[in-house]
Amino acid sequence: MKHYISRKFWSGLCRTTCLMTLVCGFMLSVSQSAIAASNDNNVEWNGLFHDQGPLYDNHPEPTATQSVTLTLRTFKGDITSANIKYYDTADSSFHWVAMSWASNDPTGVFDYWQGTIPASASEKYYRFQINDGTATAWLNAAGISSSEPSSGDFFIIPGFKTPDWMKNGVVYQIFPDRFYNGDTSNDVTNGQYSYAGCATEQHAWGTSVFANVGGCNSEVFFGGDLAGVDQKLSYIKNTLGADIIYLNPIFESPTNHKYDTEDYYKVDPAFGTNSELQTLISDIHSTANGPQGYVILDGVFNHTGDTSQWFDKYNWWSTDGAYESQSSPWYSYYTFQTWPTSYSTFFGISSMPKLDYGSTGSAVRNQIYGSSTSVMQTYLNAPYNIDGWRLDAAQYLDASGNNGSDATNHQIMSEMRNAVLSVNPNAEILGEYWGDPSAWLDDGAEWDGAMNYNGFTQPISEWICHVDESGNSASISSSQLDSWLHGTRADLPTNVQQTMTNELGTHDTPRYATRCGGDIWKTYLGLIFQMTYVGTPTIYYGDEYGMQGGADPDNRRTFDWSQATTVNSAVALTQKLIAIRTQYAALRTGSFMTLLTDDTHHIYAFGRFNASHRIAVVLNNDSTSHTVTIPAWQLSMPNGSTVTDLLNGGTYTVQNGNVTVTVDGHYGAILEQ
Repeated sequence: MKHYISRKFWSGLCRTTCLMTLVCGFMLSVSQSAIAASNDNNVEWNGLFHDQGPLYDNHPEPTATQSVTLTLRTFKGDITSANIKYYDTADSSFHWVAMSWASNDPTGVFDYWQGTIPASASEKYYRFQINDGTATAWLNAAGISSSEPSSGDFFIIPGFKTPDWMKNGVVYQIFPDRFYNGDTSNDVTNGQYSYAGCATEQHAWGTSVFANVGGCNSEVFFGGDLAGVDQKLSYIKNTLGADIIYLNPIFESPTNHKYDTEDYYKVDPAFGTNSELQTLISDIHSTANGPQGYVILDGVFNHTGDTSQWFDKYNWWSTDGAYESQSSPWYSYYTFQTWPTSYSTFFGISSMPKLDYGSTGSAVRNQIYGSSTSVMQTYLNAPYNIDGWRLDAAQYLDASGNNGSDATNHQIMSEMRNAVLSVNPNAEILGEYWGDPSAWLDDGAEWDGAMNYNGFTQPISEWICHVDESGNSASISSSQLDSWLHGTRADLPTNVQQTMTNELGTHDTPRYATRCGGDIWKTYLGLIFQMTYVGTPTIYYGDEYGMQGGADPDNRRTFDWSQATTVNSAVALTQKLIAIRTQYAALRTGSFMTLLTDDTHHIYAFGRFNASHRIAVVLNNDSTSHTVTIPAWQLSMPNGSTVTDLLNGGTYTVQNGNVTVTVDGHYGAILEQ
């Protein structure tokens, strides 16, 4: 599937790159005490900052009755006035709010200006107009400009709340057959059954994932199961510190990947029983074995498998499926061009017939999400009580077998959200999408977040590994990386940004360590980036120790349990990074500010901060160490104050507004104050 970067990326690249060059030059050449501004008909862009972090937005997730007070940062004494200009969807009009000076920052370098947008239930978008006499600058989520922008504003969506546990957690993704074999009695054996011309193959743990018979890779089994996940919860929750477990599909299916569901209401026998699923979920939720945990299941609702009772291509069921009879109670669940041989599928894969969601209130909608006995509501309710759904191929759910995003898809997703939240208002709805997902995320009516291929996996891979997430040659500079990340953040509301899942790799990409040529230091760098960037860090099992693997199915190798210890340096680093992220809310929900892009030395530095802590993250993507000077004054770190590197314990003093630190090649520093 083709991937797309942000719609704002290319238009903002030159402007942002040029701006960062100007800013970085200014930062490195001017001491904190020498920064001065005045009313001179010139707005100093270097001093402007706003995002929807806790210091700059008093209600980032407002209710319909909460007004929103916004704070704008400028250099002290630089401007004569500032205004908020916002668009209100209630009357389809722009409105103005005059801002007033509120205070200075602790260093006396910056002024804070404030203005309040009145409460209402309608969605709004806002930007700032900043004036110094005859000069005007504009600031919105897309950046700073001298002329008024026409897009890229900040969002206010009253009543839209993403789950706090998702914002504050760390996800661990598990492909069940390859994680741990906790119950050998349910293992799939050689020749146990045949499907689509392929007999099952039982492979020994740690051996090749490729079938002995060509074209039969989906029928290779290793014995991993739910009991195995349960037995290894201590590793996930205590050794690593992750608290959200996302399971690839677990429902009955003849394949190892189970993206061709046979029965949504039954755990696959090779993985265990429904009772064992209940036990696993309860144990994940428990605090007796580590931090309270959460469970996200993989919902494959665009299509079923052809062995489903609803379709029953091979006459496996005593009832008549849609393939067997046009009088089947499930005939309307599918779209046939010529019954029974020609039907709509997921991108031509005949074993995956597409579900037809038809019109509002259709049988499929009720079956999947719309009734108390629907698939989604069944597992959100007792006795399972899962915490969220990941939606596979989410943009393709539609009517009449179309394979593409359309108005019907958005209607379905809105209905699905209402159904899910009616059972659990704190549930997570996570969409799979490889491009710009903002169409499902920018109004608070559909998903909470998406898998962040577009805004994390791809750019990080191109910067660190010099290939895209599929392993194709592609490379970007530090300044291009920053522009890319900035653009993809600007596409989304802040509370959505904080629940985007940031993966180094997934079950659909070659392993990150393989894309990076097996260099463990690049795994270190990726982990540091992942655990400090905006969004929910998501570890694909084994990435924490640098598991190797090519494209599917090689990216689904068995977990090497000899590496699951802090003797492994990458696992030890993962443990430390998760502990750091857990300790400092600034790394989870704090503001984000670019501090430095150095294309020559391959350095990228950014700040994460709130009222309690200011943290500068320095990433060195070069093979050799570099001494880097960071503009600490941008984070309001006072001269003479001390910062501590949370990775190695080193301390540094802010001098002339800067902090200077030496960072090893393909490594980083996390400087906290």
